[in-house]
Amino acid sequence: MRIGHRAGQSPGRRLGRRFGWLWAAYGTSALGTWLAFGAFPLIAVRVLDAGPAEVAALASVGAAVGAAVAVPLGPWVEFRGKRPVLITMDLARCAALLTIPAAFALGALTFVQLLLVSVVVAAADITFRAASGAYLKTLLPPGDLLVANARFESTAWTTTIIGPPLGGAAIGLLGPVATVVADAVSYLLSALGIRAMGGHEPRPEPRRGPRLRAGDLLDGWRHILADPTLRPLFLNTALFNGLVMAAEPLLAVLMLGRLGFSAWEYGLAFAAPAIGGLLGSRLARPLVTRYGQRRVLTVSGTLRALWPVGLAFLGPGAGGLVLVMGVECGLILCCGVFNPVFATCRLERTAPDLAARTLSAWAVTTKASTALLTALWGVLGSLLGPRTAIGLAGVLVLATPLLLPRRTAAPVTGPEPDARHEPEPAPQPA
Repeated sequence: MRIGHRAGQSPGRRLGRRFGWLWAAYGTSALGTWLAFGAFPLIAVRVLDAGPAEVAALASVGAAVGAAVAVPLGPWVEFRGKRPVLITMDLARCAALLTIPAAFALGALTFVQLLLVSVVVAAADITFRAASGAYLKTLLPPGDLLVANARFESTAWTTTIIGPPLGGAAIGLLGPVATVVADAVSYLLSALGIRAMGGHEPRPEPRRGPRLRAGDLLDGWRHILADPTLRPLFLNTALFNGLVMAAEPLLAVLMLGRLGFSAWEYGLAFAAPAIGGLLGSRLARPLVTRYGQRRVLTVSGTLRALWPVGLAFLGPGAGGLVLVMGVECGLILCCGVFNPVFATCRLERTAPDLAARTLSAWAVTTKASTALLTALWGVLGSLLGPRTAIGLAGVLVLATPLLLPRRTAAPVTGPEPDARHEPEPAPQPA
């Protein structure tokens, strides 16, 4: 199938003032997140003298428990206005993060507090993403969803390039707690931006019963597994993301330990290739317009699986650094194409009254599978060595294209946004 292409549409198409505020809010919070990248492990190590097991628990347990906490929030979000939910989740993340500098200033910061904050942030992240995807589906007509998702993807990679170097400089000058404050402020600014959007949101579908039922928790997974296109995409993305992320800690051990790369070289190896994500996100819509959604999903999803195994051949020195940057750039370029097309397909194939539950179920599964595989690969890295475990993850990633959908049925787009709520044209930031 092909995404609809109306006359006058282009990657520079104006999507309206309300989308502009939503986009700006997303960019602000994404930048804050990347400014604070690595702050929790640094605080755990430098301030609380945490060991490797505690740092690993901070990454895996926090995400897994946060995903479990988010399970009942999907149905809760579905039957409420999405903008108030978005603002609430931003404020919840801001408040949780601000407890860290407050406790640090009072000399009362503990590892348990870091773990609890990571759980709250993880649960709020999942809920925010579910609500924002559902809101986007009501805000824009179906033909504009790919343009919007490509802009979000481009912004994500831009903040990936800018945030970690700035955050690293801030940590060097002010310490890791300062970047946590910056992250908290970014969520506050995001909430203010969403509040400034104005306009009217369509009334959500009424709940079938007066109370949340146990079956409501599974509606998102039922929809995903019953859909012939979403089911393979769901399995593909959960396995691909989990295996790629599971190898990241082992790659850090290999590069910073045995191969002797410096911290700035390690940061450069992952920041510079994000340029590939910018390029990929700009190519996504033209490729879909020319070749169709299914073909772009299949080709980009297959190509992105070919890169990770190359990291098993990493060596020391400049040659090793070039290898990592080349592999990561190729991987991120393909992901930059795949991600907005996949996100658009997922929204198209989900009815408005199931969007929040579907997106929540998807995010919960992705977070949980990533946490599980990260813990498992930590054990494999200890038993087999980091290089062998990285190679094993890369070989398994090569099999993930087998889970891509073979064909794409007609989308379930739902009704067009009401004309009274259509976003008015307005200049968008470059």
